[in-house]
Amino acid sequence: MANSNMAHLPNDCFDTPNELMTVSEALEFLDQRVISVTEAENIGLREACGRILMRDLVAKTNSPPHDNSAVDGYAVRYSDIPIEGEVKLKLVGRAAAGRPFSKTLQAGQTVQIFTGAPIPTGADTVAMQEYCHKENTTICVPSALTLGDNLRLASEDIRSGDVVLRAGHRMRAQDIGLAASAGYTELPVYSRLKVALFSTGDEVAEPGTVLEPGRVYDANRYVISALLQNLECQISDLAILPDNRESVYESLKACAESHHLIVTSGGISGSEEDHVAKAVNSLGHLSFWRLAVKPGKPVAFGQIGTTPFIGLPGNPVAATLTFLRIARPIILKLSGANNVVPHMFRVRSGFNYTKKPNRLEWIRARLTTEPDGSLVANMYESQGSGILSSVVESDGVVELPEELTQLNAGMMVNFLSYNEVT
Repeated sequence: MANSNMAHLPNDCFDTPNELMTVSEALEFLDQRVISVTEAENIGLREACGRILMRDLVAKTNSPPHDNSAVDGYAVRYSDIPIEGEVKLKLVGRAAAGRPFSKTLQAGQTVQIFTGAPIPTGADTVAMQEYCHKENTTICVPSALTLGDNLRLASEDIRSGDVVLRAGHRMRAQDIGLAASAGYTELPVYSRLKVALFSTGDEVAEPGTVLEPGRVYDANRYVISALLQNLECQISDLAILPDNRESVYESLKACAESHHLIVTSGGISGSEEDHVAKAVNSLGHLSFWRLAVKPGKPVAFGQIGTTPFIGLPGNPVAATLTFLRIARPIILKLSGANNVVPHMFRVRSGFNYTKKPNRLEWIRARLTTEPDGSLVANMYESQGSGILSSVVESDGVVELPEELTQLNAGMMVNFLSYNEVT
């Protein structure tokens, strides 16, 4: 029985025929079915970066709250400025940020003003300091001004009552500043997604232990954990589960009762030593999607009761790339986000490549800048699905669509930068 405090998905969220799917079909299928499963909480602005807004944010105040100067200079009445030559205006005071000039500016007068200071009543234009000069108690102001020069108008950034950030928006540093400008000290956000994470396989060893023959250190769990942290998830690390059906079964069953999502790597390819898929099918439902993609064909989606399950491939590169392109949008939607599709950039291919039809391929590539400023993607020399250093040494992946069979150097391609998704 699932924990009553946990929010889950409908029983048939991942119900789909067991057939080969394209990546676009898989993403569309998930987009139509996956919903937020977390609850609401209020947190301070300083803790809100990376979190997802629970509701629209409506500005409590105007920003800026008053007309103010964009430069250091002199506040004037435009009606005092001649068409040609210059005018001498009497200097009657100064205005600084936080220390406004309290009187009304009269004809023939000017006030020294500093950047950010409120525009005095009666003034409507600011002459830049470097174009003016002082003679005793007067300021000589040139005619080369237009009405409203160097003014920042009240509410030109934010108008009180307007929606400044939408529900489902994932907060960035600049959004924190905008929320502060709108008058907020706390934000309504979705609570962190509770994710259970483990690797599987008797061949996988914990880093730092003695590496016995036939074993490799577990890189997948550390990559995935870091990526989940970037998505502000609350992670339960179950370490490495052995190739033992009972251990896998009991761990999955316990996790489903206390987590929003379970993520694993390895154990889903269908061999007799792969127990994850069998355990998920015993406890709930597995939609085993043999995706038409390279690398990363064995990717599993399913549910244990009403708790979603994502099974990533065992090869490190495949696990990383399928997480970034497929698991990440699911996790963001489960967390309440509404904009989960990463931006692809059009760049020029610097290589030739032949591929099979009806299969999407991710080619790890480095970017170089041509003399004309255009970007060119150059294929990284090692493309094996176990060569994790290729993800470190490349800048992102060229995504080659299913229908393409021959790529020639100079053709335009879609490029996904790691900076967009990590």
